[in-house]
Amino acid sequence: MGLEPSKGAHSKAIHSQKEEVDENGEANMEGALIARDKVGVQDFVLLDSHTSEAAFLNNLRKRYQENLIYTYIGSLLVSVNPYQELDIYTVTQMKLYRGVNFFELPPHLYAIADNAYRAFGNAKTLRNDNSSRFGKYMDIQFDFKGAPVGGHILSYLIEKSRVVHQNHGERNFHIFYQLLEGGDKDLLCWLGLERNPQKYTYLIQGRCAKVFSINDKNDWKIVRKAFSIIDFTEKDIEHLFGIVASVLHLGNIQFEEDSNGHAIIRDGSQIKWISKLLGAHLSILQEALTHRKIEARSEEVLSPLNVDLAFYARDAVAKAIYGRTFTWLVNKINGSLANKDSTQKTVIGLLDIYGFEVLDTNSFEQFCINYCNEKLQQLLIEMTLKAEQEEYELEGIEWEPIPYFNNKIICDLVEQKHKGIISILDEECLRPGEATDLSFLEKLEEKVGDHAHFVTYAFTLCILSQTFPSQIHGRAGEGTISALSQRESNGPEGIIIQCLMLENPTGGWGLLGGVATQFKNSLTSLIEILMSKEPSYIRCIKPNENKEPGKFDDFLIRHQVKYLGLMEHLRVRRAGFAYRRKYELFLQRYKCLCPATWPHWHGSAVEGVERLIKHIGYKPEEYKLGRTKIFIRFPKTLFATEDAFEFINGFINRKKPLCPENRDFVRLSQYHYLMKLRDHLPKNVLDQSWLQPPSILEETSEMLRKICMRNLVRKYCRGLTAERKGQLQQKVVTSAVFSGKKEGYLESLSQPFLDTRLKENDLNPKVLQLIRGENIKYVTPVIKYDRNGFKARERLLVLTQSSAYVGDVILQCEHVFEVVTKLCILANKQSLVKVVKGSLRFRVGSGKEGTMVFTVGPEPQVFKDKTGQLTV
Repeated sequence: MGLEPSKGAHSKAIHSQKEEVDENGEANMEGALIARDKVGVQDFVLLDSHTSEAAFLNNLRKRYQENLIYTYIGSLLVSVNPYQELDIYTVTQMKLYRGVNFFELPPHLYAIADNAYRAFGNAKTLRNDNSSRFGKYMDIQFDFKGAPVGGHILSYLIEKSRVVHQNHGERNFHIFYQLLEGGDKDLLCWLGLERNPQKYTYLIQGRCAKVFSINDKNDWKIVRKAFSIIDFTEKDIEHLFGIVASVLHLGNIQFEEDSNGHAIIRDGSQIKWISKLLGAHLSILQEALTHRKIEARSEEVLSPLNVDLAFYARDAVAKAIYGRTFTWLVNKINGSLANKDSTQKTVIGLLDIYGFEVLDTNSFEQFCINYCNEKLQQLLIEMTLKAEQEEYELEGIEWEPIPYFNNKIICDLVEQKHKGIISILDEECLRPGEATDLSFLEKLEEKVGDHAHFVTYAFTLCILSQTFPSQIHGRAGEGTISALSQRESNGPEGIIIQCLMLENPTGGWGLLGGVATQFKNSLTSLIEILMSKEPSYIRCIKPNENKEPGKFDDFLIRHQVKYLGLMEHLRVRRAGFAYRRKYELFLQRYKCLCPATWPHWHGSAVEGVERLIKHIGYKPEEYKLGRTKIFIRFPKTLFATEDAFEFINGFINRKKPLCPENRDFVRLSQYHYLMKLRDHLPKNVLDQSWLQPPSILEETSEMLRKICMRNLVRKYCRGLTAERKGQLQQKVVTSAVFSGKKEGYLESLSQPFLDTRLKENDLNPKVLQLIRGENIKYVTPVIKYDRNGFKARERLLVLTQSSAYVGDVILQCEHVFEVVTKLCILANKQSLVKVVKGSLRFRVGSGKEGTMVFTVGPEPQVFKDKTGQLTV
């Protein structure tokens, strides 16, 4: 969840396939509809079957297969992890929050805080090797230039139970394994630790202390480097790892019964290390682990514990030490992040909440986590409905009440004063006498047993919700903390807090208040923060359990879609209108669909939209017109409009270079042209007819024409003599130059071309002297006209391998098709021949220009007419 401090444009995502974003920074859903059959819709509100879970999954699958990992539900963003280069924080890299790239934040703001947390607040779970086991809200402050200058972190309910117990396949917090794997020998010796994690009870219950995908030694270096950058002294670091080590020593303390059935510590070596590392008196520690303090009026009585309760006390101490150390760490980092400048700052908040889990056995913390998710789901639905209603009212559209599952009933079941589960838990922890799993469940049955969403059976409490079902199992008598019973650990924890002088030196569970109540109060405070912001919501989905790129596990994703409340959110968002757009934007896009609005509409935008949709044929039940926007109820209405636009838009832009606006139209034009050309190809080499192409296909058409002619020449040349092939090739050139351009061309086809009209022996010696031994290729008699008087003179036109010897500007020749063809072949420049009619501009020498006029007369002649124009 991201928080923005002011109203403004919606969040945007930069997608891996560059889906369109309009000029306001909004995702352009219209532009993304072109390929919807292949890649799905960019916004789930455009699903026709918006109530179908199968349709929802199918849309996610289509987009994931095309590497489109972001999809909207209105303003909520659904992100499917691609498991390629980046993890969940790709959300920040895509600049979701007003274009801010959080990877550009200075180390003291992001990287260091993140590293310190993951050293201490993350752990391997069944679903994730680096799962965040606490909630965090981070304010990031920016100066007037947009540069990050400070921040503050709030943490919520670290999962302390993980310190003393892990399910099979899970690990304790990373820092324990990193310390043993990466700490140098001197440090471990000073802490009284061995490098082997199998030596420590708190590290081996999950049976996976070593994980192939986790490099604890390298991660240790990262943590140490982080502490060296922020304001941690060597003394701070020494104390910090001393406390971490003391937790490991606590886990190895074992108890046995004395002759009176009271618990005593079996081996004193571990408690001595703890005393040294924590700086606490040995006797006070021993007493705290084996006795309970009972306050009766003005007296304090120490009551010895049995072995079972002593183990509870030991684990409570470990959890209390680790939990409060984590709080200290957060406060220390906040001191480093604090901005000392008092000028007003822009603030963006990031809420990274717990990973939602539904396990076979859920801990007390997991119950609180799921309760937190219920509260956030409640806030999301309420704010979505509020935003919808506000927009309806702002646009002057009648509000239509939207039925939905209101999980306030679930939240009340947990948090209601005097009647909720948390209040009942607090009462049970404070009442006289010994509390047990059974007594607590009986109390719940008495107070909320008839609640529609509450069930208990076989030491199990279940809260039934459409979004985040919670199930807490109790296993009384098996040596583990049971059900919701923080009550067994709260008593001893109060004594340890007193002994270690942590926060409440007067001691007593009643004064501290229940852990759940504290969490409820902090969550209430968080909700108040969120309500003061304009939130942007992100729902992150794991596509498979093995972190494989491209693998889409339907069962796993369906599970997450259900418990993230995505279908319910979509149903709320689609209860009204699937699409809404400002009149100006709607008109600008679709005005080409109506003659009255194309190309320019000179009235108001709303009048233009009214004229447009009337022309298209919108029915009254399909839309409503607000004060500034058009609201369209059904996706199919928008689809039909967009499909019509996509064809017409391609036609409008058909002469532009290939681009997204004309691509489909051009491809369709190409297809139709090629199919038509197939049936109109020339039948022989002298047939120069060719189907006129669209302008954008002119170059392609010319290439195809040349290929076609070459193929025809090859076909007709098979079996011909060399002389006949030469004749045929010349006729092909003649056809290319003169077909359809010069009268007499068709008659020339039946006349064979000669190699030359005069042999070299027939030439005047003066001509041969002028040519100077060049290889003569072609000679033909021509008539030239003097420039003075225009008297006709007989001359020769001689073509050699490299030159053309002509008599003057104007030559008359009886074999014009043959001569020009020979000239084109020798010069290889047939494209330069221009066949003109009427007149021709010419230049003689330097700077002398004139015009020749061609007319028809009884005999050939050249003269100047009355206006002085040269006439042929």
